[in-house]
Amino acid sequence: MSNLPIIDIAIIIVYLLAMLGIGFYFSKKNKNSEQFTKASGKIPGWAIGLSIYATFLSSNTFLGNPGKAFGGNWNVFVFSLSMPLAAWVATKYFVPFYRNTGEISAYTNLEKRFGSWARTYAVVCFLLTQFARMGTIFFGMALSLQALTGFSMQSIMIVMGLCIIIYTVLGGMEAVIWTEVVQGIIKTLGALLILYLVIRQIPGGFTKVIEIARADDKFSLGSTSFNFTQPTFWVVLLYGFFINLNNFGMDQNYIQRYHTAASGKQAAKSVWLCVWMYVPVSLLFVIIGTSLYSFYQMQPGLIDPVKIKLATDKLGTLATPEQVQNLAASFKPADYADKVLPHFMVTKVPTGLLGLIVAAILSAAMSTISSNMNASATVFTMDIYKKYFKPGVNDKQQLASLHIATVVFGLIGLGAGLAMIGAKSLLDTWWKLSGIFAGGMLGLFLLGLISKQAKNAAAVTATIIGVLVILWMTFSENISNEYSFLKSSLHSNMIIVVGTLVIFLSGIVISKVMGGRNAGDSGAAIPHKPVGGDRGV
Repeated sequence: MSNLPIIDIAIIIVYLLAMLGIGFYFSKKNKNSEQFTKASGKIPGWAIGLSIYATFLSSNTFLGNPGKAFGGNWNVFVFSLSMPLAAWVATKYFVPFYRNTGEISAYTNLEKRFGSWARTYAVVCFLLTQFARMGTIFFGMALSLQALTGFSMQSIMIVMGLCIIIYTVLGGMEAVIWTEVVQGIIKTLGALLILYLVIRQIPGGFTKVIEIARADDKFSLGSTSFNFTQPTFWVVLLYGFFINLNNFGMDQNYIQRYHTAASGKQAAKSVWLCVWMYVPVSLLFVIIGTSLYSFYQMQPGLIDPVKIKLATDKLGTLATPEQVQNLAASFKPADYADKVLPHFMVTKVPTGLLGLIVAAILSAAMSTISSNMNASATVFTMDIYKKYFKPGVNDKQQLASLHIATVVFGLIGLGAGLAMIGAKSLLDTWWKLSGIFAGGMLGLFLLGLISKQAKNAAAVTATIIGVLVILWMTFSENISNEYSFLKSSLHSNMIIVVGTLVIFLSGIVISKVMGGRNAGDSGAAIPHKPVGGDRGV
């Protein structure tokens, strides 16, 4: 599609102006740092829940889950099934812990617990992962919208990036939350609309979808064998549980919202609201993918342009038509799964409705990026600027730092997305590194939260051991076949699981060994009380 119809362009412009309008509206209230970072703690629990839900429901879910279901089965949905257990842990331990500390930064307690190195390590890891995350979402959004709108990826990223920066800087956390409330609703309605449009065009409707999908085993959640070298049911379930523990327990994007609630009870309710919304909606997205699979199985000729384009890109312009056709015919659904939903929207969605769906895709990206920007600015100001550069900062200077950091981090995220256009493999590697950081952060946090005996030396040693294990699991695939016995045989989803457990368990073991030695002949461990008390432990 070289140009969107005027009505669709108008719908998109109205949506963007509405998002900017929310930012301008809340700018009148955004007069101090507390308002900017936690909206003065007066946001209702239901709004916070919708905000967390919108952050979870990024463009990766909106565009990625249908592709996974189209090319494979419902294995990707197992990730969502892990959320209730992670939410139970979060509401029982994490929410009370952070509410009791009163610290807006998720990483201040690590310094109280283990020393400044732990706080700095977690802050650096968090900021680097945010840059990678924002870049990935910018890139994914632009890649999809380029096919829908005909505009260049650069122009899409720049326009969207500037809009997000403006309303995030102006409105602070309150604007982020209320725009995410709107965006969460738009995303959900957009998904329902897409499913309706797909089912409507299938002769036999949803009954036919079930028939085709069942025949091709598309409803499978993955193998239930205890094989950790493949993305089995158990591997994805463990991966999802540890990722969601990291989200609820270590990710500033979520923890900052705990402080925006009027009470701990409201904060806990927001977590559960997010879960009970995200799980069925993520199922909705895999149903969309399965329905698209049935639609194109019944009319395979309609997907040929996608396969031809993919084959042409792989072979180059010098390839003969026969070579292109032969390669296109060899493709399996998984080979072009990520291109199916954009193709359907371009070719089958009526004018007017396409603008609404594009707005839904934009909202999926904008909600996550705005949240990342605000959280990154908060962490930088509280954990770096205020600690190392200006300890005696007043509130006016602190608010200025938050504004400047929001703009800078937004531009860095935008730059990462633009760089991905020409250096995708480089940022794919960087995305692997973000997994390394997540595993290290979560293991260290759990060690400090659960083990009262663990001290600085044990935490440092355990973190070094864990990061080395994570590095080995991540990059052992590059080891020469001559030394294949040194390669990790576990699936990549197990990296955060193993890394977190290694740090946590080795920290406990080292603490017991060191505690026993320090206690002398009695063998009794020296009781340890973290600096700042045991609140929330």
